[in-house]
Amino acid sequence: MKKTNKLIAPIAGALLALSTGSVSAADITVSPDVAESGVLTIANTLDYAPFEYLDENGEQAGIIVELANAVADAMNVELEIQRTPFPSMIPGLAAGRFSVAWETFSATPERLEKVDFVMFLKAGVAASTLPAKVEEFSGDYPLCGKSVGVSAGSLADFLVEKLNAECTANSLDVVEKSVFNTSTDIVQAVLSGRIDARLDDATASSFFEIESKGKLVVLPTLYEVSPLGMAIAKDDPDTANMMQEALAAVFENGTYKAVLDKFGMGAYAINAPYLVSAMDDLRQD
Repeated sequence: MKKTNKLIAPIAGALLALSTGSVSAADITVSPDVAESGVLTIANTLDYAPFEYLDENGEQAGIIVELANAVADAMNVELEIQRTPFPSMIPGLAAGRFSVAWETFSATPERLEKVDFVMFLKAGVAASTLPAKVEEFSGDYPLCGKSVGVSAGSLADFLVEKLNAECTANSLDVVEKSVFNTSTDIVQAVLSGRIDARLDDATASSFFEIESKGKLVVLPTLYEVSPLGMAIAKDDPDTANMMQEALAAVFENGTYKAVLDKFGMGAYAINAPYLVSAMDDLRQD
């Protein structure tokens, strides 16, 4: 019989309502450790909205929390979440404190020396602007000739130089960049009309669109696209296979899309989960 984690059972129940089909645990090759214990243990920071956070009732919430519940439900096991600082996740896998570090990891050669990744999302940089200004951002180079705000030292900050090279090569006006110390300052600058758009992490921008009830709208073009995944120790192929199969079931039954749409992240869905053991395995789908 399936065990239930009392803290997160309400979320699991909500996911069953979202699902468009049933998933049989018999279709998933559960790792020997999980089969014996009946528990899937993952590490998660629980402090990075919209992926994980505590809601107003003190309950665990967010994209990763809901997807992890769906995966555990698909395997008919209990989910245990260990709150773990991000820098401790990969060392924790090596020490065997948990079998899955479920965060939004990007693959790097250094990380791939120690872990494999099961990719479940993509992200990048996106621009957001006032709803009334959306139509002003058109064509293949929508930011050329616009004024944008960026956080100092962020990926968006460095991205403007690349965008300006494209603008110049196509005989278009360059992007006018204003650098701010906080994302709140950038938002206020857009809302007050001092700049045209905010250029920032796409997932954070989409979450702000939902939370602010559309004060700023995220534009569709995604820059510097990067797949994101959970980390699994390289010497644990059973867990990697299990998580890929369980995630595939959650993709297929509609829960994956429902969860992303709930948090305004539908634009960052991928077609199917996949394993990355080397940089050549990365996809852009």
